[in-house]
Amino acid sequence: MNTVTLNLEAIAKIADDQFHELCLANPDIKFERNSKGEVIIVAPTGGETGIYNAGLVAQFWIWNNRFKLGKVFDSSTCFKLPNNANRSPDVSWISLERWNALTDSQKEKFPPITPDFVLELMSPTDTRKETQAKMQEYIENGARLGWLLDRRANIVEIYRQNQAVEVLTNPDVLSGEDILPEFSLDLRSL
Repeated sequence: MNTVTLNLEAIAKIADDQFHELCLANPDIKFERNSKGEVIIVAPTGGETGIYNAGLVAQFWIWNNRFKLGKVFDSSTCFKLPNNANRSPDVSWISLERWNALTDSQKEKFPPITPDFVLELMSPTDTRKETQAKMQEYIENGARLGWLLDRRANIVEIYRQNQAVEVLTNPDVLSGEDILPEFSLDLRSL
């Protein structure tokens, strides 16, 4: 199954609360929404991608549990970005200070915040062009560091604020830099 984008403009623009209700009413479907308000039905991942993604989340969770500098989120979490898009990165992290600045209500729904760090893992149904555009969208909306992992091509693209995208071929380890202090993602274990 490929990703499907629904343009519902002919019916009405879906408000934030309506989008949230749509997602709650259809828990077996993963939705995103782009900045134009189009609803995107995201294809589920296969077993191999799911295993790889679980390994990624585990490494981030272990690091964060040790240092307690923020909150780690998996691909089920949908964030409301400043450009009005609703996105669900495969792995994301928000500093504790920024997370704690949100109200309880904001934390419960789709948090109106761009993660400090985002990671997208390309699955067989993803296109490079669309995933790169999503990574740029995260950076343009305030993400400080982003990694696009293409395990089939053994390529990692690193996105940073006000810098050109850095492309690494077959790296063993990625550094969290000053965004994720003392974090290293070991790609060899995956």
